[in-house]
Amino acid sequence: MPLPELGDAQIAWVVQHVADYIDRQRKTHRDRSLPLNASQRATMQPFFPACTLDSAKVLVLNSERVGNPPFYGALVQMGFEPAALPNFSLMAAITFADTIVSHEPFTDRLLFHELVHVVQYQKLGLPEFAAKYVRGFLNGGSYEAIPLEVNAYELEARFAAEPAMPFSAEAEVRAWIDGGRF
Repeated sequence: MPLPELGDAQIAWVVQHVADYIDRQRKTHRDRSLPLNASQRATMQPFFPACTLDSAKVLVLNSERVGNPPFYGALVQMGFEPAALPNFSLMAAITFADTIVSHEPFTDRLLFHELVHVVQYQKLGLPEFAAKYVRGFLNGGSYEAIPLEVNAYELEARFAAEPAMPFSAEAEVRAWIDGGRF
């Protein structure tokens, strides 16, 4: 089922609520999160700048899940099918700016994907990241079609295919930004 068409004011409302949710979740989880361990840093260092690896903190939840945003009820009232909205409790991990919260132990591939999002936040800033995420979802019609996710999945696949072939994830994200691909 296609997503409902939203007006500019409705989109702005959603973007603001997404940004607020990300900020609240970051604050909720940041104090319990840990810096990358030595092994994680060593594996990711050929692909990410030191500032990204220094700022990123990770948390693996054991007996809890990240809940869906409280404004999902309002989205359903706007015409969204509940099943069409991303279900945060089913995601392997979620990045809230520089804080990565996972529902499962980190693999190198999962951590790589989430660190791409950390770079995206660093380059775009939280408000712009939220705006591009919402617009990407609305334009693409699904989580999988959000350009920020497409970028992270493509870079993750490249890393997984050749982990011994370093490349700059930051430069790749910058190229997507400069090319207007988000």
